[in-house]
Amino acid sequence: MSFPFAPEQASTYALDVDLIFYLLTGLTVLFSVIVLSLMLFFAARYRRGSRVSRKNASTGNIPMELGWSIGPLIMGCFVYAIAAKPFTYVYRPPADAMEIFVIGKRWMWHIQHTNGIRENNELHVPVGRAVKLTMISQDVIHGFSVPAFRVKRDVLPGRYNTCWFQATKPGKYHLFCTEYCGDNHSEMGGWVYVMEPADFQQWMANNGNREIAEHRTLADIGANLYETLGCANCHGSDDNVHGPSLYGLFGRKRNLTNGTTVVADDDYIRESIVNPHAKIVAGYQDIMQDYPVGDGPGFLSEEQILGLVAYIKTLGIVNPTATTTPETRTLKNHPTIGAKPTNNTTTSTGAAQKPGGHAPAAEPATALRAANAIVDTTR
Repeated sequence: MSFPFAPEQASTYALDVDLIFYLLTGLTVLFSVIVLSLMLFFAARYRRGSRVSRKNASTGNIPMELGWSIGPLIMGCFVYAIAAKPFTYVYRPPADAMEIFVIGKRWMWHIQHTNGIRENNELHVPVGRAVKLTMISQDVIHGFSVPAFRVKRDVLPGRYNTCWFQATKPGKYHLFCTEYCGDNHSEMGGWVYVMEPADFQQWMANNGNREIAEHRTLADIGANLYETLGCANCHGSDDNVHGPSLYGLFGRKRNLTNGTTVVADDDYIRESIVNPHAKIVAGYQDIMQDYPVGDGPGFLSEEQILGLVAYIKTLGIVNPTATTTPETRTLKNHPTIGAKPTNNTTTSTGAAQKPGGHAPAAEPATALRAANAIVDTTR
């Protein structure tokens, strides 16, 4: 029975991490042996009762002190230089990386592919293809770790974290949670299946080898939620009194009421849904209700929020990759995202709109129950 010193190297990132580990281990052992050997030598040589002369004892040696100070400093800078590159490398995915969404919740990993395929505690990826993971937790802090890839990233509630990897060997690799997250933390694991490109394409074509009633992308799910919650009543193709337009929002700057600006990235859009009071668009008042994160009626799950973010990112884009586009849907009745009208107005149908931006036809509890049903039918 063999016991490997380290997990198998199965990604382009693994060798760099191992070299740093072996270097740090070697330097630690080297200096530990030197210090321990000198300590034992001097302790034995100058022990009480020994006849070694203690005359003319040195009280200082500038060259020696400079040597043991500057030498380790240079070594430390060298280690920092070779370690900084892989550290930043794993958090800067290539532009053409395949994106996969990961939701951690006690005690399971929920994986969502952009084409609608879902997995629980399993992740299928092709060999030789860069894979970007966008991760968030629905409850407490988790740690997404695949030792064979030398990838570990904290998965935090309320914030998207990303990392990426490129697998180099087909096979089956352990997936762990490395942050204690409660009673069943030790059971929060799974497997990553690395497949040949042709096998992966076949797996994708078969919807993950599972029979499902409907095949919907994240943007499709988001579009249905956008319609059910009634977003387009306030967010048309142009800014209006109800709220600012979301068309072409992603990646652009927003001017806020406090005089600052913010880039509309994934985190900004998510925050504007769950906590719209944090950043108010200039020209609008803070009167939008928030959408709490959770499971059940009256809540939006992280998967639903991912869908909304994915769909909002397609608004205003010609021929987006999602199968659902703004031009193929009739969208209606929704409060503003990250902003609110400065006074009560009427909807396009003439009905009085309530404070908080909801038209009478789309009460929050009813809309959220319907929104939850949309995702439940695809599980």
